[in-house]
Amino acid sequence: MALAKVLNMNGEKVGQIELSDSIFAAEINEHVLHLAVVQQLANKRQGTQSTLTRAEVRGGGKKPWRQKGTGRARQGSIRSPQWKGGGVVFAPKPRDYSFKLNKKVKRLALKSALTAKYNDYKVFVLDELKFDAPKTKDMAKVLKNIGAEKALVVINDNDKNVVLSARNIEDVKTASVGTINPYDILKYDAFVVTKSAVEKIEEVYA
Repeated sequence: MALAKVLNMNGEKVGQIELSDSIFAAEINEHVLHLAVVQQLANKRQGTQSTLTRAEVRGGGKKPWRQKGTGRARQGSIRSPQWKGGGVVFAPKPRDYSFKLNKKVKRLALKSALTAKYNDYKVFVLDELKFDAPKTKDMAKVLKNIGAEKALVVINDNDKNVVLSARNIEDVKTASVGTINPYDILKYDAFVVTKSAVEKIEEVYA
């Protein structure tokens, strides 16, 4: 049975919550986890790199010297790849690096990532996370109180004050339940989640 302490914003224990074993105590599938991370990174790539091939480089229409009798190697164009200013062999061209994963694979990867965090004692559950106004200092203080300064903060609803308070803190990112992914969970040291967000995660990903 997966259990976690429930903390308040001062870092004090105010209760305990039972976490779903199917999400926070699942079998970790490293292969699926690797696929999910590779997909996340691949989908971020712009793929706009472009270099000229020998067919696209300007000039080089004339044969530089006759085929035989000069003692030099035969050449057909000064824009061949071996020449300075020549085209590039197998030049990179704009392409789409993204690929898809099945929903079941994505869900399994997410459960593996959450389980890995739980096993490392890096899941911090807050009873609530609310601010009267956006204030970076307040958010930094909360994270320091619970001992999670490099964190992915997951909230149930898009609380603007929480998002704006965390926006300027280095190594801290906010996310809603529907946007969490294995890459971000593994990237950040701590997984900070509100009690209501835990219930939503168990409802959506069970």
